[in-house]
Parts: sequence; C-alpha cells; structure tokens
Amino acid sequence: MRTLLGPDAAGTRQTLTALGLSTLTSLVAGAALGAITGTLERLPGLLVLVPAAIGMRGNIFGALGSRLSTSIHTGTFGLSRRSDTVVGQNVLAAVVLTTVTGVILAAIAKVVSVALGVSGTIPVLDLVVISVVGALLSSVVVLVFTLGLAAGSVRYGWDLDNVNAPLVASVGDVVGLPSLWLATLLIGFGAVTDVLGIVLVAMSVAALAVALRSSLELLVRILRESVPILCLAGLISVVAGIAIERRLGAFTALPALLVLLPGHLSTAGALGGVLANRLSSKIHLGVVQVTAMPGREARSDISFVVLLAVPVFAANAVVAEAAANLIGVASPGLGLLVAASLIGGLLAVVFAVLIAYYGTLIAVRLGLDPDTYGVPMVTSSIDLVGAFGLILAIVALGIGS
Repeated sequence: MRTLLGPDAAGTRQTLTALGLSTLTSLVAGAALGAITGTLERLPGLLVLVPAAIGMRGNIFGALGSRLSTSIHTGTFGLSRRSDTVVGQNVLAAVVLTTVTGVILAAIAKVVSVALGVSGTIPVLDLVVISVVGALLSSVVVLVFTLGLAAGSVRYGWDLDNVNAPLVASVGDVVGLPSLWLATLLIGFGAVTDVLGIVLVAMSVAALAVALRSSLELLVRILRESVPILCLAGLISVVAGIAIERRLGAFTALPALLVLLPGHLSTAGALGGVLANRLSSKIHLGVVQVTAMPGREARSDISFVVLLAVPVFAANAVVAEAAANLIGVASPGLGLLVAASLIGGLLAVVFAVLIAYYGTLIAVRLGLDPDTYGVPMVTSSIDLVGAFGLILAIVALGIGS
C-alpha cells in the first residue's frame, strides 16, 4: 500500500527501469524512422500518419493497462479465456478499437493534410490500408505484451501504474514503425488496393456495430467512452504529424533528429501516463480527492514525474547520438541534441502534468472512467506539444538552418 500512496524507492526504481527500457526501445524505432526517409519522401502524407498511428497503440493499450491496474488494486483481475470476464471484455474492446481507429486515423490524416496544404498526399484508401493493416500487425504484439505485463505485476509485486505507460508505449513504438512500413508494401496495386481498403472499412464498421449491440456491459461502456476520446486524440496527433511534415527538410538533413523523435514523444507521454495511471488508481481507491488544487498525495506524484524528466530526456539525446553514429546518419552534435531534447522535453512534461491532473479531474466530474480517458488525453496532447516543443527548440538553437 505504501508504494501506491507515494513514489518510494521501489516505485522510483520501477519507473526509472521502465523509462530506461522505453528510451532504448523507442530509439530503435527512431533508428528505423531515420532509415526510411526515402519512403517518407516517396509517400507524402505518411509522416502525418506516423505519430498518430504509433501513438494510438499507446492510447489503446495504455488505457487497457490502466484499467487492468485498477482491477489488480481492487482485486478483480484474473486471466481467463472467457469473453465475459473483466480481462476478456477489455481485450475485445482493444481489438475493436484497433480496427475502428485505424480507419478513422486514415480519414483524419487525409482531410487534415489536404486542408493544410500538404501537396500530393496519397489516396485515402491507401492510407486506410497502411493504417489498419499496420495497426493489426502491431497490436498483436502489444496486446500480448500488455497482458503479460499485468500478469507479471501480480506475480512479482510490481505496481503496474509505474511501468505500464512507458513500457507499453515503447513496445508500440518499436513494432509500430516496421508494421506501418510492411503495410506500405500493400499499396500501389490500383483496384486491388482500393478493394482491400473498402473491405477494411466495412470490417471495422461491422465490428463496432456488433460490439455495441453486445450484452457485455463493460465492453459497451469502454467502446462508448473510448471512441470519442480516441478520435480527438487521433486528430491532435495528426496535427503533430503535420508540424513534423512541414519541417521534414530539417529532419531528413539531420536524420539524428528523426532517431530522437519517437523516444522524445514517447518519454513525455510515458511520464504523463505514469502520473495519470497513479492518480486514477488512487481516485478509485478513495486515496486522492479531486480538487482544483492538487492535494499532498497528488503533489508528491507530480514532483516525482518532473524530477525524472531531466535525466531521462538527457539520456534520450545521448542514446540517439550513439544510434545515429551506429547507422551512419548525420547529427547536429551531442551538445545541440541534448539541449533540444531537454528544452522540448521539459516544455512537454509541464503540459503533460497539467493534462494528466486536470484531465483526470474533468473525467471524474463527468462521471467517466479516468482509466479510459487519462492515457489517451496525455499521450495525444504530448504528441502535439512534444512535436512543437522539439521543433521550437530546433529553431531556437539554429539546428539545420
């Protein structure tokens, strides 16, 4: 109980370990992003989709992990093959949300790209194929990992709130980019690609309709609460992708910045997700009261997250520089990379704290489940603020100018 009430030494070790692993794995994703600059330039609009598509894995499965964490704390967790259990209904919800949001993200990416003048954006059905197929491929891995992490937390006594957001987001980053790249191999076949896109849209709509008519109350509630917030999260993340697409020249000239990008966004979102998860569990247990000004327990968790930010963002830059050197791509230099990561990261974390606390407060006041809303609100907002923060730091430091 002490670990739940405050970030003691064990909680700090768990979170730092998770964030360290998140940094390493996210930079693997960054190295992959740096290596596919040709694909990004060949398929205009794909980079607009990338932050949203990858971030959606963290949104869906981070929220899943948060709900499982609450069920662990309240004693209702148990792995089972039955679909009517707490875990079973959560898994079904995650699968349905994966397909539905894949279609929605593709549509949003196309509309926003055209509206904001991204020239030559690939057709919407091509985006649907990339988005949905990429989502399904990556979600198999992330789902198995999330369930294994929850089971491991029960067996080994970890606090899932401390490790869920960083690890789930990082796994989503690592498998998300290769999955999207593999999905791009399915486009460019004319009518065949169009038919596949139409089939995926029909499948997604049918899955959502059947699930909403189900007698499984928890499944229906999760879907009804999740779809609106995930749509908003997707829109925000697509705008973040537009910001990055417009600075594509700087990122492709110095691909070390692309190597840094996934880890940068993932870390900020993970720190906010840790805070959102801890607050949600404490609210369910009656430990934290939802007030306009954070109470003692909430302030303790906020301080914990902010203090972790400095070493973790510095480490992101160091590892990004090492990865850039390893794969032989250009970098602005370690000093500038560290400065950009710290400036952009701290801006993002301050915003993440505000969103995590007051977003949770609003969800509770509206009678909604903060487990479902906390992680998506934080991670999508951080995709946008983190992208703008990093771009602002790049411009302020004169990188690539």
